[in-house]
Amino acid sequence: MIPFPLTWLYVPGDRPHVVAKALACGADVVVIDLEDAVAPDRKEYARAATADLLSEPQPARVDVRVNGAEGPWAAADLRAVAGLPGVSGVRLPKVTSAAEVIRAARETGHDRLYALLETALGIEHAHAIATAHPALRGISLGEADLRADLGVQADAGLDWCRSRVVVAARAAGLAPPPQSVHPDIRDLEGLAASCAHGRALGFLGRAAIHPRQLPTIERAYLPTEAELEQAETIVKAATAERGAQALPDGRFIDAAAVAAARRTLSLAARKP
Repeated sequence: MIPFPLTWLYVPGDRPHVVAKALACGADVVVIDLEDAVAPDRKEYARAATADLLSEPQPARVDVRVNGAEGPWAAADLRAVAGLPGVSGVRLPKVTSAAEVIRAARETGHDRLYALLETALGIEHAHAIATAHPALRGISLGEADLRADLGVQADAGLDWCRSRVVVAARAAGLAPPPQSVHPDIRDLEGLAASCAHGRALGFLGRAAIHPRQLPTIERAYLPTEAELEQAETIVKAATAERGAQALPDGRFIDAAAVAAARRTLSLAARKP
């Protein structure tokens, strides 16, 4: 399993042929969506098709996004994914409380849960959600619903919420969250600019809704040569001494800087 996924490709659970293509497209994580991408009259079919596919281990990492806890399909979704050999993780949408995470952990028995924060209440409870249960491995934003909930028009209006989620994940000892999807699959230039902004805020990787977005996301989040050189310098200095110290050029480093440098080197292993 890739320690730091950069690409999370969402595909509709009621279209098995699309799922099959997605599994071969090179995404770090394929997310079979039982929620937003599936119409109400197709929910049962999507659930059954997903359970059938994931009854066997898959060659790629596959997560399943179930329906929200307050809806009529959540309980059946959680029962369906429990114990399936092909499920790598379960993504919980519209989480607003720690109790929802605890309930999902109990009902699925799964040890890799991910909470999506898509409302003002979810953002307010970000740290409580992030620390709700040992099975929770990550949190992230669902920006389309959050934007509607807040009535935000300009993209910059979400930056406080983005930073809140990044900080909550770090405070809980979780991996940096991936960015939410860029909805225009043709706007690769805009996607690249948005990824650069997300990276500056502390995100790592991004959700996608089309395979053509994957190379742009990966390029945006892979370290540059300068970043690699800096990371190697930091790690080399850390192996020579313990504790906080200054590099030859005067920069101060501590344990957090060393951990970040090691993550950079780990990401570099992906580069062709």
